[in-house]
Amino acid sequence: MITFPCAKINLGLNIVNKRSDGYHELQTVFYPTKLTDTLEIKRMDDEFPVDTACDLKIYGIPVACNEQDNLVVKAYNLIAQDYDLPRIHAHLFKQIPSQAGLGGGSSDAAYMIRLLDERFRLNMGNAEMERYAARLGADCAFFITAEPSYATGIGEILEPTDGPWDALDTYYIGIVKPDIAISTKEAFAHIVPQMPAKCCRDIVRQPIETWRDELTNDFEKPLFALHPELADIKQRLYQEGAIYAQMSGSGSAFFGIFDRKVDIGRAFDGMFTFFDKL
Repeated sequence: MITFPCAKINLGLNIVNKRSDGYHELQTVFYPTKLTDTLEIKRMDDEFPVDTACDLKIYGIPVACNEQDNLVVKAYNLIAQDYDLPRIHAHLFKQIPSQAGLGGGSSDAAYMIRLLDERFRLNMGNAEMERYAARLGADCAFFITAEPSYATGIGEILEPTDGPWDALDTYYIGIVKPDIAISTKEAFAHIVPQMPAKCCRDIVRQPIETWRDELTNDFEKPLFALHPELADIKQRLYQEGAIYAQMSGSGSAFFGIFDRKVDIGRAFDGMFTFFDKL
């Protein structure tokens, strides 16, 4: 059985508080994209000579971790604590770059939970799958339904949100990822939490032409100071005709929303790029 874990972008991202446990509370709107990985699972033969219950093989863009430490395997092991799962082979083809703010690893984990539920008829339901997913990562729960959502808490509290979603279907998205890896620790190290003047949930309900002046990502300012080339990427997206451009999550990928096709690969030669309908 095969599925296609999708990347997400953040339409606005504001860090509003630091909790006593060290985690940060945020406000953001998650939006799914057509950039995907590919994940396949197959039941393992009883005689197959491996010691692991989930035998994962990863292809495509390299992932900087041992395969048994991957969130796909952690998702399997988590569900196996409560459900009687057979041993499986899992094949993951990576097209979503890591340390990009696109949620690729979280998406892979959530889609693994969805695959296990469907393939082995666990009948968990979305709410239960979201609870499992949230135990694997702050934004994992979003990918159980992968529908536009307003997220609070550390990213795990999700509410459906309205916006110009039907209108956005006529737009295009370009994603650019430079060869810069930004760890979550580095991204948060320079953040000063504060409430935004206007909530991103309210801003995305407005016409997209207004987003440039009002919709913000709090990670941009400190990371632009550390990596000036990131600010240049955002500016170049606007020069290419983007109606709105922003860093996704804690970076280092950027997205631009366009009303026409643009040759992103030419404009950002040497970087990872993706372009498709939004």
